[in-house]
Amino acid sequence: MTDLADGGVLVLDRARTREAARPDAVAEAVRTALVAIGAGEVSAPPRVAARSGHGLLGAMPGHVPGLGLSAKLVAVFPGAAGGHGSHRGIVAHFDAETGRPLAIMDAEAVTAVRTAAAATVAMRALARPGASRIAVIGTGTQARAQIEFVTRMDGVELVVGARDPGKAEHLVADLPGASATGVEAAVRSSDVVFCCTSSREPVLRRSWLRDGAHLSSVGGSDGPEFDAETLRASSLFVEWAGAVTEPPPAGAWELQGADPASARLIGDVLAGRRPGRGTDAELTLFKSTGHAALDVAAAAVVHRAARDRGLGISVDL
Repeated sequence: MTDLADGGVLVLDRARTREAARPDAVAEAVRTALVAIGAGEVSAPPRVAARSGHGLLGAMPGHVPGLGLSAKLVAVFPGAAGGHGSHRGIVAHFDAETGRPLAIMDAEAVTAVRTAAAATVAMRALARPGASRIAVIGTGTQARAQIEFVTRMDGVELVVGARDPGKAEHLVADLPGASATGVEAAVRSSDVVFCCTSSREPVLRRSWLRDGAHLSSVGGSDGPEFDAETLRASSLFVEWAGAVTEPPPAGAWELQGADPASARLIGDVLAGRRPGRGTDAELTLFKSTGHAALDVAAAAVVHRAARDRGLGISVDL
């Protein structure tokens, strides 16, 4: 084992990465990263991927001023077993001035928390004032991460919707005041919907969404998560312009062929450079494809917290 003061690299397993990924701190860092994307301050090429026939291995390097330099290698294999979700891999965090590797951490935990943080930051900026009924659609790793953010909010009512209501009931069993139901019922009854699935076909329809609702869609790595009518009826917000202009896996399945001018960067809304919601009746849609800048944000938080709390082990690499 090598001491960090001697140039060692901090290695964090899945449990230690989760422990260091404090949701409030990650949300604040993600907000900073989204604003930086909108300002053109981030260096991050579009995600590339190699496909094996069973899944893909994506590479996502990025630099965000003030947060650092990181790279994620993530394997996305639907139907993964062994207690993991479909996204597995590593995030390497570097010193942005010297290039020295500082930490290696679990990508599944980083991806889950930074994606939930981005969806939550977007919701806070775009949801109708007074929105209190929140649906999380899905029961996998990303849905659980989103539920953790929702349960930290004051004055909200959580409902989990799933194609298998039994799985949803199991997920909310220890959450006071939360309920479980099918997907359509959850969407129809809610002011805010977080769609967190691995579906290859739309799991919700425009006709199910209330007028004035907000939808944050973070799933759909292998196909569209919502129908075309939802997109046509919504004011669209994205992390980066490539969500519309790039083909999957960098861009979003649902946004292929859409007019790039129709999409507003959520970072510009957060910074006050562009407006968000215009009316209470407006349907707002945040489509997340994931962005390397968000991994940088979460990795910076994890590295700092782990170092301060003595988590993980140090190795010579």
